[in-house]
Amino acid sequence: MLCHFCVTIHAGFWHGQPGLWHPVTMTLDPIQVRVLGALIEKEIATPENYPLSLNALVAASNQRSSRDPVMDLGEDQVRQALHTLEDMGLTAVVRDSRVPKYEHLIRTVLNLRRDETAVLCLLFLRGPQTPGELRARTDRLYSFDGLEAVESTLARMMAEPSEGEQAMRPLVAVLPRQPGSREARYAHLLGGPVEAAARDSAADRPGSRNNFATGAPDDQGGSITERIGTLEKEVSELRTIVARLEARLTTTPDTEQIPE
Repeated sequence: MLCHFCVTIHAGFWHGQPGLWHPVTMTLDPIQVRVLGALIEKEIATPENYPLSLNALVAASNQRSSRDPVMDLGEDQVRQALHTLEDMGLTAVVRDSRVPKYEHLIRTVLNLRRDETAVLCLLFLRGPQTPGELRARTDRLYSFDGLEAVESTLARMMAEPSEGEQAMRPLVAVLPRQPGSREARYAHLLGGPVEAAARDSAADRPGSRNNFATGAPDDQGGSITERIGTLEKEVSELRTIVARLEARLTTTPDTEQIPE
């Protein structure tokens, strides 16, 4: 199990001198992830109702559809999450109406493209998913040309930042392929432990030496560890068969008595 992914962001706090930003360590808990995901979704899907009031955000966070897991959060829980997210520089309060409303700033903070924002939103709201699931569920958020476009976006989000680049990466990890599954699942790295995640995308490439350690799929389908387990089971069955044959041979007379 890999530990959670801590991101250092340039949040909006002055650090003694004008023009300098104070770095803040960001680790999101499940409630903060859900609140942030709901804000991102509603900004893209229903911009006419965005930013969101506290009541609207509670309803969006507790929505029964397109959520995994389904939550039942109270106003106090959502309000506390908003306060923490605001301290991290990820949300802001809009006070141009009688009721305070809230907006997210994650696209600016993490320097996200539109396709990356849509993918991260879905991973926030529905947990680990395959590229096929992400493509099917992003229709209201972003229109991908095909499965390859989704995989390209995921690869970009898994890549380490290049030298001199300020982007906070990687944001996504690939999980080992589950038995019987044709596609691997992907999870975000912005909060909570990611179980058995392969942080290095190279570990999921065919023939990688890291496949043995991570359980990633190899070029013959399945993972190295799964194939070894299957072979060990077959060897055990063969040993049982051989033992039975030896037992029968030892109890059978070598020659039969032929009457004269």
